[in-house]
Amino acid sequence: MKTLHYILMCKFAPAACCLLAVVVSCGVAVGQLTFEPSWQMPRYASVRTSALEWIEQSDSSEPSQDQARALWPPTEPEPIDGTALLSRVAETFSLVNTQALALFEACNAEHESPLPPDASWLDDHALPEAMRNNLRLYYARWLAQQGLYDEVLVALEGLAPADVVDPAGLLFYRLVAHQQLVQPDQSRAALVQLLEQEAALPRRYQQVAQLVQRDLAGLKDESLDHIARRMNDVRRRLEFGRAGKQVQMVEKGVVDSLDKIIKKLEEQQQQSSSSSGSAQSSKPMDDSRLPSMKAPMKVDQRDIGNQSGWGELPDKERKQAMQQIGREFPAHYRELINEYFRELAEGADSPPSK
Repeated sequence: MKTLHYILMCKFAPAACCLLAVVVSCGVAVGQLTFEPSWQMPRYASVRTSALEWIEQSDSSEPSQDQARALWPPTEPEPIDGTALLSRVAETFSLVNTQALALFEACNAEHESPLPPDASWLDDHALPEAMRNNLRLYYARWLAQQGLYDEVLVALEGLAPADVVDPAGLLFYRLVAHQQLVQPDQSRAALVQLLEQEAALPRRYQQVAQLVQRDLAGLKDESLDHIARRMNDVRRRLEFGRAGKQVQMVEKGVVDSLDKIIKKLEEQQQQSSSSSGSAQSSKPMDDSRLPSMKAPMKVDQRDIGNQSGWGELPDKERKQAMQQIGREFPAHYRELINEYFRELAEGADSPPSK
């Protein structure tokens, strides 16, 4: 059970603060208020019972059913975590269903194709619900290992911890996907739910969760760090040969964010120049003396267009903006921005994909 203080520290601040006000107004001691976790780790015995029922209900051959039953001895040979339990469930289904076998083998073979294995058949609601849910999680785990984070969220959409034999894995891979796609709000929500059972999590999950927690605490929207992560997300997508609408939306968001930073820097520079000019002209000019003209009264007109996008800045102004960014922020951000726009330019001729 987790205290209210823990929930607050995990950035559930708005809802938790409202609850805190109600509790205090009712005279209840905050230290006495506890919360039951929203999910539980399943036990081997209960999963084994369900597995044997799945096997009995299948229309597979008797030898296949015997082979599947052999995966579930009456007593747990050694403590196994949710990851191993999910793998055993997936193998069980692969022995009694040909489509599950194809997916199981694809997820355990060396993958060379740019396309992931076909799992669209899992959308068939005529299939046993336990098979659909657990194989969706098994498939999502494979997708996360391949860096296909958008597909992870699609595969896990609508799944709840109670629907699968590895609820910790469900929440963990959902957290990883949101974090890699630079979705901090969703990452925080998944992190809070995952840490409801922190003591029972595998060690590797605990360590990653702690890293994500520290990472989210220092991440600010529209900062160069935030922009750099979105650039890396675009680069990852392009490496998979994707340049469709989703990538273009992320690219546009990056460019818009950079425009905001550049505009802010330009405004700061103008304010600095204005302050400097005011200090130099603090002594008023004599009324009887006209100022001398330093240049002819003529200015060349220049067509600056109707847009102010980063990609359309003249070379001179772009260099000045980059120099300003270089002075205000660490050098590796400037290198990352330069590399990002070079990659966009090189990928402009690539055929669009979804």
